[in-house]
Amino acid sequence: MVQVRAVTVGLATAALLMTAGCSSGDEGDRDDAAAVPGTTSTGPRSSSSPSAAPEETPPAKGSVKVLRTVTEGLDSPWGLAPLPEGGLLVSSRDKGTITRVDEKSGGKTVLGEVPGVAAAGEGGLLGIALSPDYASDHMVYAYLTTASDNRIVRMLYDERKPAGEQLGAPDTVFKGIPKGMIHNGGRIAFGPDRMLYAGAGETGDRGQAQDRKALGGKILRMTPEGEPAPGNPFADSVVYSYGHRNVQGLAWDDRQRLWAAEFGQDTWDEVNQIKPGDNYGWPVVEGVGKDAKYHDPVAQWHTDEASPSGIAYSGGSLWMAGLRGERLWRVPLNGTSTSAKPEAFLEGRYGRLRTVVSAGDGRLWLTTSETDGRGSPAKGDDRLLELEVK
Repeated sequence: MVQVRAVTVGLATAALLMTAGCSSGDEGDRDDAAAVPGTTSTGPRSSSSPSAAPEETPPAKGSVKVLRTVTEGLDSPWGLAPLPEGGLLVSSRDKGTITRVDEKSGGKTVLGEVPGVAAAGEGGLLGIALSPDYASDHMVYAYLTTASDNRIVRMLYDERKPAGEQLGAPDTVFKGIPKGMIHNGGRIAFGPDRMLYAGAGETGDRGQAQDRKALGGKILRMTPEGEPAPGNPFADSVVYSYGHRNVQGLAWDDRQRLWAAEFGQDTWDEVNQIKPGDNYGWPVVEGVGKDAKYHDPVAQWHTDEASPSGIAYSGGSLWMAGLRGERLWRVPLNGTSTSAKPEAFLEGRYGRLRTVVSAGDGRLWLTTSETDGRGSPAKGDDRLLELEVK
């Protein structure tokens, strides 16, 4: 097990939970003042590599076609990881299991239960990601809530073993991320640099977000072994950016720029373009603050129209899954700004939307989230969809 220096962070008190403003309606938002959907920031665009060819701007208007329902009957699906050999891995937040879905037949095979998961509130078995050397090491990484913290582990996946016994014992990669009943973050992904990125929520304790020595309210960047990644902005630290509330979406565009989706509190949910070492403002600023000390979002939404979780990049646009908003947002990009007003698709058609992942060739995988305790049983079990997007 990799040894990681512990960071002591107290759990939020009930008073802090109240001041954090997390509603009973979703994972970090409240319906408050009226707002304009998809409002974008007007800050300066950052240029890409001088040698890079000019970027093509996607059409102002896009489209979404649901090709099929791949499978149904999922329980509290959260993480989603396509396998290079075919099939997709899906984590269950509340059951603590990882299931393989055959993308052709829709058949499901439970790999096994991840030991140590303590599911409660918004915590449990959250994001999953494949090792950058998966072809040779078959390691699956997972972000999970335990009795004492949130942590990242990795497990050997051996499909030759019987169903239910295909996951090896978890090896702890990184521990000590604060846990709470709310705002656990949980998205993990390996970047183009082969480093591991993680969204860590502030658990309702606002002060963590601006404290660079705390792990809550951050985007973290580390080696696959859990050490601070080379080139991180703060010496001997996994902190990559700070001033976040509850990041649940991470994606890179075709110029290897990192984007993140984040829950707001009273008024604004955000999509941010992430720069190492930048301060994204929470709890001082929510949405566009026009304060040079803080990095403004590229796009923002009123909380009842978004409550964003997963994001993906395809065809020059970001695609963002909305929980409370029950819709899929398309955000067309021109560099690090929007090129047109964001568009909403699938509004109310499938209920709460949790995770979206690129499937290549203008397609996306999308999971619903009706069984997470905040959905509607009348809308049925959760499903995995295949979409064609433009």
